[in-house]
Amino acid sequence: MRIVSLDHVQLAMPPGREADARSFYEGILGIPERKKPTHLAKRGGCWFERGTLKVHVGVEEDFRPARKAHPGFVVEDLSTLTAALIRAGYRTWSD
Repeated sequence: MRIVSLDHVQLAMPPGREADARSFYEGILGIPERKKPTHLAKRGGCWFERGTLKVHVGVEEDFRPARKAHPGFVVEDLSTLTAALIRAGYRTWSD
């Protein structure tokens, strides 16, 4: 048996920050939110998916941000995305 592909990436967030996740992943990055299955929705969090790109953001009660772990996205227009991130108040690699 061998792994043939990656299905999704699961990231963590603090409780109650779903609006922030939606604002970032759907609003800025343009990855549409997908409704979570009913039995998982009660846990909180959000799923963002477009085709094979799947980012699931789950709630961790004792959340602590990772210092180095991150997803690496391939984008069509990095300068446009960088400008959108800066306008939204996010720091970028060039800061």
